[in-house]
Amino acid sequence: MGRILVGISSWADPELVQSSFYPPGVKTPEARLSYYASQFPAAEIDSSYHFFPTRRNLQLWLANTPGGFSFDVKAFSLFTQHPTPFTALPKTIREKYGSQIQAKGNVYLRHLPEAAVADLWEIFIRSIEPFQSEQKLGAVLFQFPPWFHPEPGNLDYIASCRRRLSPYRVAVEFRVGSWLQGKLQDTLEFLRKLDIALVCVDEPQGFKSSVPPLAEVTSALGFVRFHGRNTGNWERKGVPATEKFDYLYTEDELKEWVPKVLSMAQSSRELHLIFKNKHADYPVRNAAQMKEMLGLT
Repeated sequence: MGRILVGISSWADPELVQSSFYPPGVKTPEARLSYYASQFPAAEIDSSYHFFPTRRNLQLWLANTPGGFSFDVKAFSLFTQHPTPFTALPKTIREKYGSQIQAKGNVYLRHLPEAAVADLWEIFIRSIEPFQSEQKLGAVLFQFPPWFHPEPGNLDYIASCRRRLSPYRVAVEFRVGSWLQGKLQDTLEFLRKLDIALVCVDEPQGFKSSVPPLAEVTSALGFVRFHGRNTGNWERKGVPATEKFDYLYTEDELKEWVPKVLSMAQSSRELHLIFKNKHADYPVRNAAQMKEMLGLT
């Protein structure tokens, strides 16, 4: 059976920091991460979706976690076909290529010259290499948008991302059900061929964007992200993340996943369970419950 790692996304989320999870004397970023890592063996870095990590943060993350700890790093928003504020691009990219980029509000990958895209990938890879060197890189996580459908061009794009990250583990989460309903077997075969982990999800059902709660393993790494089941806020526009993911799993709801998790662990070398229901201390409460149900210390 593969090693099962349970953790959360955004251990420094303001609502979590303000909750009772961190002891009173734990007040600095270094102390919070050190305490978090004493409770859980894995974490997801969500901020890398918005900005490239600074050297200081990289040093902080690596220095304040023990050996065997695992970070899943979200891919930068441009790399997942999302609109990205021009100001979120690294300063070196803005200064070098700004005159060649037509859009100055939100930009897409297609707005950038090929040389700029190549430089962005180089910067991103430099930012994840320290995790790999310290054996603390779980996977690079690509979370594609709801308008990213199973079409030939998108399959080619995923394959190109895999080639760029050939030394690293890669995981893909789809946010529209078409990948895993009518195209399920084609999608699973495609991911297995490229050694890409499918990110299985627990999320609200009944929407066009809903992805079914599968328990499939497509690489040596298995992956599940728990988004909560807040049906009322799932597709509401303008809802902050703390409201969209405002959901505390019940014990029975978590128990539904125990046999699926154990089956996935039988088919993988390592299995990551990440709680994304980030509202107050909900993710750490549910992550701790899951650890207990699985008999993990």
